Amino acid sequence: MNVFLILLPDFAVIALGALAGPLLPKAGWQAIDRLSYHVLYPALLFGAAAARPIVPRELLVVGGLACVVITLGFLLSLGVSRFGPTARVERAGALQNGWRFNTALGFVAVAALPPEAVGTLAVMVGLGIPLANLYAVILLALGQTLSPWRLFREVTSNPFLLASLAGVAVGLGGRALPAIPATFVDRLADAALPIVLLSLGAALRGTRVRPPTRFALALHAIRLLVLPGAVWGIATLTDTNGTVAATLLIFAALPTATVAHVLAARYGADRGAVALLVMQSSLLGLATLPLWSLVATRLAAS
Repeated sequence: MNVFLILLPDFAVIALGALAGPLLPKAGWQAIDRLSYHVLYPALLFGAAAARPIVPRELLVVGGLACVVITLGFLLSLGVSRFGPTARVERAGALQNGWRFNTALGFVAVAALPPEAVGTLAVMVGLGIPLANLYAVILLALGQTLSPWRLFREVTSNPFLLASLAGVAVGLGGRALPAIPATFVDRLADAALPIVLLSLGAALRGTRVRPPTRFALALHAIRLLVLPGAVWGIATLTDTNGTVAATLLIFAALPTATVAHVLAARYGADRGAVALLVMQSSLLGLATLPLWSLVATRLAAS
């Protein structure tokens, strides 16, 4: 699997966003981020979770494994938070990169595994997306020092979380959406990724390109090395192999989500700083994901 070629169109759109940045004032890009936050990306999350039927037993076992990986990333990220920015909201905006994952890249990466890996990853994504967003929203909302009631309302009304849960509910129903609603969701979802990538490029414009800080390296190590390494280690120690173990390894090895800067900006964090972390994670993933994919194919074949 040539991850560079897979990600090359995304990097091209990001570069276009950097070039097109001056075409809109800062307020214009902020308006685009609000549209992505409230409409476009929730449609993408809903569609990803609802795309395939979810068997309840698989949700508990396979989805539970994905939740363990995400929770481990969350806890490890909290463990390195002392190296991050002093402002709580800025620290929270950065920390989410330690456990969030690139869903679209995941479905491309599992193509090297047996066909049933696609359905297995769908279950992991279906349950993983709500939990990853829940952790991110809680930390970002806490960064604003909200009252307990406002914090509860902020978390429970978050569009990312609601769309993810709605998609899981549809998947558990075992029936696809009717043609017209499905096409409507697809149209919005198709627009989400390019617009988010253009916004990511615009957010990077003017950001000083520099080597990753110690804090950034710690987050990237958690996301790209420690989480997949833990899955591989446990699978090896317990002599566990097959498609589920291989798919979980791919899931654990994915770079961070490209939309992280949109969620961070919604809570007042620096868009540019989070966008830089997203780019670093994606670039480092060019080296790490092919290696983990090779390990995953061997697990699947065992």
